[in-house]
Amino acid sequence: MRRSVSWAALAFVATVRMVAAAQAGPYDPQPQVVPGYGPQDFSVASRPQPRRPLPRYASAAPRGAYGGGLIEFMMNGATSGDASAQHVSVAPRPQAAVYAPSGPPAGAYTASYDPRPARAIDPVYQRQEVAFEGGQPPGTIVVDTTNKFLYLVESPGQALRYGIGVGRPGFLWHGVKTISRKAEWPDWTPPPEMVLRRPDLPPHMDGGIANPLGARAMYLGSSLYRIHGTNEPETIGTNVSSGCIRLTNDDVSDLYNRVRVGTRVVVM
Repeated sequence: MRRSVSWAALAFVATVRMVAAAQAGPYDPQPQVVPGYGPQDFSVASRPQPRRPLPRYASAAPRGAYGGGLIEFMMNGATSGDASAQHVSVAPRPQAAVYAPSGPPAGAYTASYDPRPARAIDPVYQRQEVAFEGGQPPGTIVVDTTNKFLYLVESPGQALRYGIGVGRPGFLWHGVKTISRKAEWPDWTPPPEMVLRRPDLPPHMDGGIANPLGARAMYLGSSLYRIHGTNEPETIGTNVSSGCIRLTNDDVSDLYNRVRVGTRVVVM
């Protein structure tokens, strides 16, 4: 009984000394040795810091490998609840989308697109407003095969003039027709007469930039003749066709938008 009282007295004295030491000042800044854990730093700087609220974009770190509390502090220098030990995750800034340029899809070619550089056309064959005294009413198309011009009469004494390619010798013709049909990027089936002259021609060609009819076609009556575009813009101003009237793709698209089915066409 006397021995147990002695041990209780010793424990009480040790507790009083520890409280007095804590009130007297900070921990000893010198490293201390904890059995089984090696040297530990119990300086003021290593003490757990007061908790502070996390930023809104922060997420708490997972619980430490040592379960938090004093042991976590002793091993890792921070407890699982210490804000300085939190893992902050910030959403990455979205990257701007990168779009690679691509060519026009099939069936959506622009009239000005041409797969090869065109020979410079004589400025006289460029589309332009001119004086016109042909006596035809506004809205009429007049084709001058000799000088290789197509006129769209706009008003008395005024017309829009386009440069054209016309039939080769032996294929020129004259007369009055009306536009019976209009087509964008038309298909082309060479007539039998042409195939006899040119056995190398394909039996049919889908519309597109390589098609000889070009971007637009305006069919003349029930004949095989057309006012159409071309995949050979360098032939404007020449006798080149089998009787059709050809314009550049830009010009034929412009004319196509200005006229309607039923328009009168006078070929001179």
